[in-house]
Amino acid sequence: MLKLMTRILLWNFKIPDDEKGHDLNLFCVPKHYEEDLDRVIIPHGLIMDRTERLARNIVQDMGGCHIVALCVLKGGYTFFADLLDYMKALNQNIDKSVPLTVDFIRLKSYCDDQSLVDVKVMGGDELSALTGKNVLIVEDIVETGRTMQTLLSLLNKHNPKIVKVVSLLVKRTQKSSGYRPDYIGFEVPDKFLVGYALDYNEYFRDLSHICILNENGREKYKK
Repeated sequence: MLKLMTRILLWNFKIPDDEKGHDLNLFCVPKHYEEDLDRVIIPHGLIMDRTERLARNIVQDMGGCHIVALCVLKGGYTFFADLLDYMKALNQNIDKSVPLTVDFIRLKSYCDDQSLVDVKVMGGDELSALTGKNVLIVEDIVETGRTMQTLLSLLNKHNPKIVKVVSLLVKRTQKSSGYRPDYIGFEVPDKFLVGYALDYNEYFRDLSHICILNENGREKYKK
């Protein structure tokens, strides 16, 4: 069943709203989180496979151009590291390679499970270094789209040459502004997801799989 689900998701990255996920007992989950999670919705192995596919697509599209990969902290750091590892591996094995440099910016748009009205940007003064550059923004999740639109607005003031956005997850929600990244790992239901560096008040970043947070977890780690 898991193998069949894996094939389906690799062919079609949209995870349906009625997807129940997988029992925690089928995976290695840290003992301290066992009572705080509902189900595993995207296993780590599937994340890695999809990330490799994204790396291939990006190299095919942007190969030959120097790219500044801009990691959106904190949630994007694990996806960022894995994506760049795959891109570096491709650079060693294909003719159309991509010269890479990296930069970082931090955005804060959540407290508990509520989206903040104002997106907080930390490190925006450094964006001037991206003038005239080909920029690949690496994000963990796009929900309403407001956070990414804020960053793109700030970045465009510095006149980069090209800006592309890759997001591991895009959430289907009625609150969406309609913004869509250039590259998408998985389109997911409107549930609060944690793991693979996605957090809830800084917890669950140390979880390898992407899981659905339950009510017990919300209360335990609520600010």
